[in-house]
Amino acid sequence: MKRIAVIACLCLAVLPVAIPAQDPPPEAPPSLTTIKLWPNGAPGKDVRPPSAEIGRDYWVRNIREPSLLAFPAKREHNNGAAVVIFPGGGHKLLVWTNEGTKAATALNRMGVSAFVLKYRLANEPGSPYSVEGDAADDARRALRWVRAHASDYGIDPRRVGVMGFSAGGELVSLIADNPEPAGRPVTDAIDRQSAHPDFQVLVFPGPRGIPAKAIAAAPPAFIVAGSRDPCCAAPSVALYEQLRTAGVSAELHMFADSGHAFNLDESNRISILHWPDRLNDWLADGGWLEPRRTSGDSAKP
Repeated sequence: MKRIAVIACLCLAVLPVAIPAQDPPPEAPPSLTTIKLWPNGAPGKDVRPPSAEIGRDYWVRNIREPSLLAFPAKREHNNGAAVVIFPGGGHKLLVWTNEGTKAATALNRMGVSAFVLKYRLANEPGSPYSVEGDAADDARRALRWVRAHASDYGIDPRRVGVMGFSAGGELVSLIADNPEPAGRPVTDAIDRQSAHPDFQVLVFPGPRGIPAKAIAAAPPAFIVAGSRDPCCAAPSVALYEQLRTAGVSAELHMFADSGHAFNLDESNRISILHWPDRLNDWLADGGWLEPRRTSGDSAKP
């Protein structure tokens, strides 16, 4: 027994001394908030049995309850601007990451709060929805919701824009460059907010809504597409020419030898990889990244 005890003591004596951990403490993942656009159900007719959203990899579909995913700008970088993002996907699905959440984080780096919209999809099999009706209603409601809750996020309600990719670009044009159809549902006080964006960003937009029918009242526009895009090069150029002719501030980037859906970081062309930088430049030049001054602020530095 004495022999065992001595061995035990020797073993204890050579145990390593605890060393404080050298790794930095783990960072908590960002807390993202999902917001139902219509808590009591979206307007319109959908008599199908309830069914959950379906998501795989980078996409989501079967949107029955339109919602926003909020990406607030960090407090120390928040400049008061906001953008509502409409992902594309041919109105059959939503390219949720590459045309939604990644764009939101890129805008956050500019100090801009972002809200990614899950809108109802008109081209799914058996869908009772329409693009011009239900999906555009979702887009307008999203803009109205952000304005109604602007103070909660440190947002200037006069600096709320929209960004859309492909089919989402069609929604941008429908609500920014075309009149709102008469008789659309008014369900609460949020629906009485303005649904006209302060600026618009169209990324390889589809043809719906172009040529626009309310171009004189359109907000400033940033348009980007590939010159060889079979679906969306022509609508991009056509909308730009309408805006230019009407005297609306607009900037167009058509990238040579490029097709559709280059998104963010999804091209081997240097120029396309930098298109978000051109957007940052445009937002800065337009004053959208600077807090607006009231008349009482004019004497301040």
